[in-house]
Amino acid sequence: MYRVYLGLGANLNSPKAQLDNAVMALKKLPNCEFIAVSHYYASKPMGPQDQPDYINAVACIDTTLAPQQLLDLTQAIELEHGRVRKAERWGPRTLDIDLLLFDEQMINTERLTVPHYGLTEREFVVFPLLELAPELILPSGISLQAIANKLPLNNLQQLPL
Repeated sequence: MYRVYLGLGANLNSPKAQLDNAVMALKKLPNCEFIAVSHYYASKPMGPQDQPDYINAVACIDTTLAPQQLLDLTQAIELEHGRVRKAERWGPRTLDIDLLLFDEQMINTERLTVPHYGLTEREFVVFPLLELAPELILPSGISLQAIANKLPLNNLQQLPL
């Protein structure tokens, strides 16, 4: 089994409900065991600021799937929730599911980069991930806690359950 962390984000069509539905879909994935989901966090958009704020979380699963298989399944969940892939980067979306970490693997293919290229720079990923895995050491050998200690919160707010 591989331990996998997934970043979840939405800012359109009832973002909290989108994340709730994404978690339910993750719990039904074949060859996967759902472990946990972090609190939800409200965050400002990374890209254009003329869009709604995001709701983000991190989910943890164990799987026997290969990384590309899991990517195909998570992208299918995004599509089922109305995700439209556009050329615009960091634009508004109904649902985004990113493979943040796939066990201790380092993957760099045309379709997939793991660890996720923005993992260490995004407070809306680092702090929910830290909630689930406070002792986590990234494949680079750096502790997640060390990254969190240097990362500004940028108005990140944990939402009540």
